[in-house]
Amino acid sequence: MGQNSCGRLNDKVAIITGAASGIGRATALLFAREGAALVLADMQESALEETLSMIKAAGAQGVARKVNVASEVEVKGLVDLAIGTFGRINVVCNNAGITGQYGGPEEWDGEDWQRVYAVNVLGAVYMIKHAARHLIESKNGAIVNTASVAGIRSGAGGNAYSASKSALINLTMTAACDLGGFNVRVNAVCPGLIETGMTKPVFDYARDKGKESKLGSRCELRRYGRPEEIAAAILFLASDEASYITGQALPVDGGNTASLNLPGMKF
Repeated sequence: MGQNSCGRLNDKVAIITGAASGIGRATALLFAREGAALVLADMQESALEETLSMIKAAGAQGVARKVNVASEVEVKGLVDLAIGTFGRINVVCNNAGITGQYGGPEEWDGEDWQRVYAVNVLGAVYMIKHAARHLIESKNGAIVNTASVAGIRSGAGGNAYSASKSALINLTMTAACDLGGFNVRVNAVCPGLIETGMTKPVFDYARDKGKESKLGSRCELRRYGRPEEIAAAILFLASDEASYITGQALPVDGGNTASLNLPGMKF
């Protein structure tokens, strides 16, 4: 464990999807420092192996597998890998996600919507389905879904992406009701604008146009966020420090969802 760790996940086994970069990698590294053994998944195999090397360098045990979370067979295989390697599952972080296309209703593509829902919603459905029994057996399980402020209000993503994240927030609530009696907590984080691989086109465009200073300017903290700041919220919800919190969607967005107005323009 790292110098600043508190051992909040000692003796726990965590599955993290979307672990090759961004929020998923930051979460894996933080979990490693906090004592968790890790089962990592992503479609980007080489970057995933880099994350695995990084968590092992931090002193954690871990395994990694290329997984398409839109495939129930592959998700079940990931759960089986966790049980076969470590014998238990205590935490699941459904972080894998894709953005999909932008554009108005006349440009909507049904196949794109299906792809986005398959990854962003069904990926979490499959993971919860196949991990639930093992989380119940742990007698103190936690699921953390990575949703988005786009699932709370418009203007933070394309239509399919926003709708899928809203669905994920609702799934968080319904699954929390299903699993609460077994002491399995289900929560979501809702990141605002964070610099990750997924948001790279937004950041590249702003920098190319000399508008980097405007990134994050519409939230109350007047800046965009870092993956490590989302990872810290995920750690809290996954840990025993959040033992009485379930069914919640926590915005981690610099205050973006706190107001309908521009920052400082309260009337």
